[in-house]
Amino acid sequence: MSKIAALQLRSDGDLQANLLRAGELIQEAAVAGAQLVVLPEHFAYYNWKDLPRAAMQERTPTGPAREFLADQARLHALWLVGGTLPLFKNSGDTKPCAASLLINPVGREVARYDKMHLFDASVSNSDVTGVTRRYCESDRYQRGDAITVVSTPLGALGLSVCYDLRFPEMYRVMANQGVELIVAPSAFTAATGKAHWELLLRARAIDNLCYVVGANICHRDHPAKPTWGGSMIVSPWGDILARMDGEEGFVIADVDIGTLATVRSNLPILEHRRF
Repeated sequence: MSKIAALQLRSDGDLQANLLRAGELIQEAAVAGAQLVVLPEHFAYYNWKDLPRAAMQERTPTGPAREFLADQARLHALWLVGGTLPLFKNSGDTKPCAASLLINPVGREVARYDKMHLFDASVSNSDVTGVTRRYCESDRYQRGDAITVVSTPLGALGLSVCYDLRFPEMYRVMANQGVELIVAPSAFTAATGKAHWELLLRARAIDNLCYVVGANICHRDHPAKPTWGGSMIVSPWGDILARMDGEEGFVIADVDIGTLATVRSNLPILEHRRF
């Protein structure tokens, strides 16, 4: 049995303020017994205009946000999924990837996943602004090209990010690699989050008979880019073990990877696949 927490942050363009608030919530989650903490997408650099500059200052493990993650993992002796950071894939790149780092309890970066599906879509924010906004992540980021499942003492951990949740075939590949716990740092818009966030998290858990953790940015009343929040932890049966609404904070739940063998034996959908 493990305790897993998902942080929900109202990040803005102030890097130091974002890191300070994230540190406060990581500490609270650690005191509550969390062994793995998942931060939201863009937790440090949300709304930054100059992403190449941010990626340049994060190009080594001594970058401000990367060093922060390592220090927090060591300080609290826990695993951290570092939301996403803008990181270059290759030297000479002009656009970074939205990279999710997995940090172990001694502060070492043990895995990196670069977001594969970039959110290029038009979304009506009628509940907040009354206008349709065009989002085009591919203008600012390059996409990743590799699925990442990592063996950890907490289970086989599959790294994904936000818009990935709409592509079930990605998680089927993870299932083929033995995934037991999927994490999804996110910054879901208020409109798409209200409509689909819970459904997608529960569907991915049920599809693959694994635990799913969604950690989201929360700012539903933002005048231009409202985000939903609603962070939650979902069981392999689709039950919501813990959830938040639109406030800052964290959710925490017990996750028992040992039960997956029984669940998958009783409902062997992974063995019954025909495609």
